[in-house]
Amino acid sequence: MRIVFASAEVAPYARVGGLSDVVGALPKEIAELGHEPIVFLPLYASVDRRAHGVEPVEGLGTLSVPMGETAEDVTLHTATMPGAPGVRVYFIEHAGAFGREGIYVDPATGHGYPDEVERFALLSRALLESLVALGLTPDVIHLNDHHTAYAAAYLRELYRDTPLGGAGIVFSIHNLAYLGTFDASRLPGIGFPEDACAEGSPFEHRGEVSALKLGIEYADLVNTVSERYAVEISSDPKYGHGLEGVLAERRKQGRLAGVLNGVDYSVWDPSVDPLTPSRYSASDMTGKTSCRKALVERMGLVESDGPIIGIVSRLADQKGFDLIREVVDEIIELGARLVVLGTGQPEYHEFFTGLRERHKGLVSASLAFDNKLSHWIEAGSDMFLMPSLYEPCGLNQMYSLRYGTVPVVRATGGLVDTVEDFDPAAGTGVGFVFEPYESAAMLEAIERAVTTYADAAVWGGIVRRGMALDFSWKASAGRYLELYEQAASGPGKSPEVGLSA
Repeated sequence: MRIVFASAEVAPYARVGGLSDVVGALPKEIAELGHEPIVFLPLYASVDRRAHGVEPVEGLGTLSVPMGETAEDVTLHTATMPGAPGVRVYFIEHAGAFGREGIYVDPATGHGYPDEVERFALLSRALLESLVALGLTPDVIHLNDHHTAYAAAYLRELYRDTPLGGAGIVFSIHNLAYLGTFDASRLPGIGFPEDACAEGSPFEHRGEVSALKLGIEYADLVNTVSERYAVEISSDPKYGHGLEGVLAERRKQGRLAGVLNGVDYSVWDPSVDPLTPSRYSASDMTGKTSCRKALVERMGLVESDGPIIGIVSRLADQKGFDLIREVVDEIIELGARLVVLGTGQPEYHEFFTGLRERHKGLVSASLAFDNKLSHWIEAGSDMFLMPSLYEPCGLNQMYSLRYGTVPVVRATGGLVDTVEDFDPAAGTGVGFVFEPYESAAMLEAIERAVTTYADAAVWGGIVRRGMALDFSWKASAGRYLELYEQAASGPGKSPEVGLSA
């Protein structure tokens, strides 16, 4: 099969969060299984063209992409994904939409770009125009999150009678909270009539347009990135953001699935990781001791027998930082040291800046994006804290398990699917899990972890069990192939509203 992937970010070219890692890894596995993956993403100003061998597509020239009453000119560039000669990558260049310093957020303001709708609608329609211009007819188009969800509506409404019309659509929800909502008055500017946002239509969500809902409504199959999250968003209003009804219907129809994200162990494995100070494995943990010492020195922590708790995350409410803020002093009093890496809400930047001053040598906070440091934290920490309010999948807990860094997580989404709570009586489990979204429950789990850490033999068993788990992409890729085959065998079942450009 020929499977086209479209995403706003793809590792290693453009990285913000876990979405980039997923779309950077899954096509490689699909190629290994004998299929033809093709990846599309914007050509951001931050993409290192020379390092990645990005070149203009020869003989293609400029493409004119219809956007309402106007058209936008884009150019296509291409490269081969590093380490994956079977994966062709295409970059959509438009200086006005993508030639900016930030991907989603304007660094000058700290807020999302006000023309987000127009930017990503352009990406979505340019994807389809590019396929036409390149003469590529996919069996399946795999769209990811609200940024590319417009393409599902464009394909089914405006390209149904073209060679592209026979393609199946798989739509992956990596985070339902990002609905991509906007006022219906902006629809004509992206090629749809304003009255498409009629109550109950695929476009309408609580009186506005939701790009993400377009993906859910127009795709042949919808998937989330863990089995638990698929259940949560289709059954619980706390997680469904008003879309639990339509998602429940998709689930009833057999059109909603949960496929756990995988880990690219060529990148995230301490035995081969070139970014860490030392390498190690479950059979020889000497290197982890070296990584721990190097992390202490680099981050200016005091030497101590207590554990190092690592956090690599977006600094956002979703990730449980409100819980951490409530009991952080109690965590430090347990004898733990805290290493934090991430960017996000200004209030948490201020919080961690003040915290590292108040607890010098016990708390280190790097408020930046630093891929190398994220590997250092995974390798050098003893525990990894993820107290998320919700977590569609989560990758860092799976990275942590392979690095012998015991996760402390809340029982939600993919965290439940990947981390079994430690049971001292049975001698089972690979982490410490709490359920109520309360700071006291989180602190109790951390206390259990710190107490257990003091028993080296028991802790070593938890570490070894975690390192033995296999969350590689092989199993997940096989499940995605099943979805692709299902979508390709019966495309076009999604609703046709009968809109015109």
